[in-house]
Amino acid sequence: MNIKRIIPDVITCCNLLCGCIAVYLATQGSFAYAFLFIVGGAFFDFFDGMSARLLKVVNRIGIELDSLADDITFGLAPAMMLTCYLLPMIGYWAFIALLMAAFSALRLAKFNNDERQTTSFIGLATPANAIFWASICTLPLDLLYLPGMPWILLALSLVSCYLLISEIPFFSLKFHDMTWTNNAIRYLFLFGTVVLVAVSVMEAIRYQQWTLILVSGAVCIIWYGIINLINLIIYKR
Repeated sequence: MNIKRIIPDVITCCNLLCGCIAVYLATQGSFAYAFLFIVGGAFFDFFDGMSARLLKVVNRIGIELDSLADDITFGLAPAMMLTCYLLPMIGYWAFIALLMAAFSALRLAKFNNDERQTTSFIGLATPANAIFWASICTLPLDLLYLPGMPWILLALSLVSCYLLISEIPFFSLKFHDMTWTNNAIRYLFLFGTVVLVAVSVMEAIRYQQWTLILVSGAVCIIWYGIINLINLIIYKR
């Protein structure tokens, strides 16, 4: 057996297992821990592709496995989190949030068959969508008692479904070189993300509210959306 060939697949399976654990934790109401396992899945998702490139492993099974793992970790897990988060307030209407799992599968299938998405994305990437919703679900449940808030979140989940399969361009974080000219939008996003996380950590320490660190995930994805909009308007790309 060529060990080198299976290393990327092992890393992908770690991603899948993180997603499975996140789904279970969501059903138990452990949203903060579920969020951490989704982030862990994103970590493995980043390194499985990198390891495949470094080891020069070309494996069609690995590509299919990666999509299956991503739909569990970045599709089903956040959809289940939002469903369980909303269920006590709006009952079975919360099951509508599970549509995100189906639309994430469509997004991944589209990505696998779309040659336009080699350097950027067409439609919102599933990890970004997952981190946003997983982070939202770590907010205190008192938030749901605000007038109409459960229904607003449910409606926004449908907006996410649209963004996943839309034709809207989104920049990726793939660096092909380190120059400012070709990566200005990426550097700006990363700088802003570091600042937002740092502020969240300081505020969490100040107020002893550690969930503020988790909520920064949603704030960073909103920042990503703002930067992407600027990129579309100003740079037309």
